Amino acid sequence: MTLLHLDGLGISLGEPLFSDLTLTLSKGDRLGLVAANGAGKSTLLSCLMQDIDPSEGEITRAGGLRIGYVPQYVPDGARGIFLYDFVLAALPPEQADYEAWRVDVVLGEMSVPYDLFQRPMADLSGGWQRMGLLARAWITEPDLLLIDEPTNHLDLYRIGQLQTWLAGLPKDLAIILTSHDRAFLDAVTNRTLFLRRDASRSFALPYNAANAALEEQDAADARKFDNDMRQAQNLRRQAAKLKNIGINSGSDLLLTKNKQLTARAEGLEDGARPAHRDQSAGRIRLEGQSSHAKALVTLDNLEVTTPDGKLLYRTGQKWICPGDRVVLLGANGAGKTQLVHMIAAALAGKASGVKSAASVVAGLSDQHLSQLRPTQTPMAFLQDVSDQGDQRLRSVLAGAGIAIKLQDQPISRLSGGQRARLAMLGLRLRHPNFYLLDEPTNHLDIEGQDMLEGELTRDQAACLLVSHDRTFLCNTGNRFWVISGRNLEEVDTPEPFLQAQLAGEIQV
Repeated sequence: MTLLHLDGLGISLGEPLFSDLTLTLSKGDRLGLVAANGAGKSTLLSCLMQDIDPSEGEITRAGGLRIGYVPQYVPDGARGIFLYDFVLAALPPEQADYEAWRVDVVLGEMSVPYDLFQRPMADLSGGWQRMGLLARAWITEPDLLLIDEPTNHLDLYRIGQLQTWLAGLPKDLAIILTSHDRAFLDAVTNRTLFLRRDASRSFALPYNAANAALEEQDAADARKFDNDMRQAQNLRRQAAKLKNIGINSGSDLLLTKNKQLTARAEGLEDGARPAHRDQSAGRIRLEGQSSHAKALVTLDNLEVTTPDGKLLYRTGQKWICPGDRVVLLGANGAGKTQLVHMIAAALAGKASGVKSAASVVAGLSDQHLSQLRPTQTPMAFLQDVSDQGDQRLRSVLAGAGIAIKLQDQPISRLSGGQRARLAMLGLRLRHPNFYLLDEPTNHLDIEGQDMLEGELTRDQAACLLVSHDRTFLCNTGNRFWVISGRNLEEVDTPEPFLQAQLAGEIQV
């Protein structure tokens, strides 16, 4: 049964986000919506919710269709409301009076601890806030769930919980969700829509298989475009020859053929479409200084502690050499971020316990992007870290997807993805040879993740990174350290740890 049909849908907000989108959604479809940051994913969901009107095209909804919407964040006006009341408020008042028991059932299905029921939404962790948002949408018994970036800021255990909950929903329930987590998309979707400014593409496949099919189609489009343009050039050359001969000989027939060949060439050129190239993401380029040191960083039984001095674990003797991309794994709260910051402080001369080669130039980007001041402008931020000229800095900002009109605006006005790219640019311009990256893919779209992976692996950058993104850490890392009890152990592969955390065997 068809629930939604989009016919030639387009949305412009100042400039076109996407156009000519045609899509049919049926019962049981689990659709992953994939696009670069700012390409219109959240806007499309708002349009499906009838919060905004499309600029063109039509949306046909099945009669009586009930839609549940899960936004990325708790609305500001609801942050002081208790979790229980926040979920209950989704029901009509007359239903809420007699069916409040539904809240207990839904929160119980999501394994939300009872002691959180009477906690304000603002006091909950990001994972429990996400569960509250899902519960609020699910209690209305929708036919279609719209979920915007459900894995943002979740650790692997919470992602595993979310995957299990989604898998247990009725099979005929339709879902449209946006996410930059490729492994999550593969686990929970059976269809994929690549939202583009022109020529969006959909496949009846989960993300990785759909992405491979998309690459094949794009390659075929590129070959066809090149072939059409070559044919058009040949036709124009033939037309030019016939025109010269026709003029010299006075032959009207040759001049007529000239016009026919020219028209055919114009037809090919008008119909030719270059292969899709998504320019919205910009380019991230990490350029580290080379180092010939055998070991860039040495940890000699460093004690990692909480801010109040409680011992979490000891590192033992560990080395990080040029080309080592070390992934740090551990339960949420085990002390991953503490180690990153302790190493950064030691390398900056503000703490002891870490030995480093004289050639080490460290660059830190933490998960909160604390190196960015909200009131500072992107241009001012780069001027602080680089002595390059203004024109060059504006060029690299534009290349990272930060348009000229945003470069002199406060950083607070940038999207999460743009702030993440700006932080990466700040690292690049410092020219480090050892990167400390704490959740670097937070807010990065899939294209940005692919670029960062490519830069780290292609340039053989040395780094210590923390990430909950399974695909990113597996594609990037070549060494893996696991926090186990009071020790830091090196393992050959991250898979046993990842599977145990997804299954809930490793958690806080």
